[in-house]
Amino acid sequence: MPYPPTVNPPYALEEEAWWVQRWVDLLNSYRFKKRLERGRIYARQGHILNLEYKGSKVTALVQGTAPEPYKLSIWLDAFSDEDWNYVVESLSQQAIYPAQLLAGEMPAEIEAVFTANGLSLFPFNLAEVHSRCSCPDPKNPCKHIAAVYYQLGDFFREDPFVLFQLRGRSRDSILEALRQKRQASSPDLQPGDGGGVGRLTPGRQPLDLAQFWRYDRPLDSDLVVITPSPTSALEALGKMPLPAEDGPVVLAYLQDIYQTVANQALQQALG
Repeated sequence: MPYPPTVNPPYALEEEAWWVQRWVDLLNSYRFKKRLERGRIYARQGHILNLEYKGSKVTALVQGTAPEPYKLSIWLDAFSDEDWNYVVESLSQQAIYPAQLLAGEMPAEIEAVFTANGLSLFPFNLAEVHSRCSCPDPKNPCKHIAAVYYQLGDFFREDPFVLFQLRGRSRDSILEALRQKRQASSPDLQPGDGGGVGRLTPGRQPLDLAQFWRYDRPLDSDLVVITPSPTSALEALGKMPLPAEDGPVVLAYLQDIYQTVANQALQQALG
């Protein structure tokens, strides 16, 4: 999956997604900062000709002083199948994790899921990031590898699943495993035509919404108080996994609908 070089590298931005900032902080913690600075300049000057990931490795072509560009690869230690099974099981237990990942957002508490399973999604230091370059420089990272280090932040910003890919699992395999776990935990639901939407199995009666709020016994009016709930359903659901630019507009629209329906329900109840 190729990624063209970006004109606005992530390290030049003032505000960034937290998982991208974690990668930048990792680079900033490296003790030999002059070596990384040369790589940063290389990235800014457009020396990275191609950048893509194949399997669990990132490969790149970086133009150096030689006529032919240098070939390099970067990878992390991949987790075992058993490790990933534990992680997927933990992620599936809270619906917010699959929802945020589907929306292209890295859940803020995702690291706790990996830590609880004895793993670390993010490397602790650059020594855990393995790399190889065809240039003659014996030191690692060379400036070509360092340039790709900075460009990787752009990978993570566009697709947080790249970090999962480097740990040995693709986006599709993770989401499919999460779907299977969710379906297994809800045996009455079967896959429908709408992706994660299910349908009731034969023999199970559907919920009659028209009768749901009916009560066939007389009520003492002196004992009945009708008042709006202090907490709306939207507030109870919490922050929705929506893009920053769309979130406020969608939320305002839903709040308007909710208020209208709530007022109508209250008027009907009082009538």
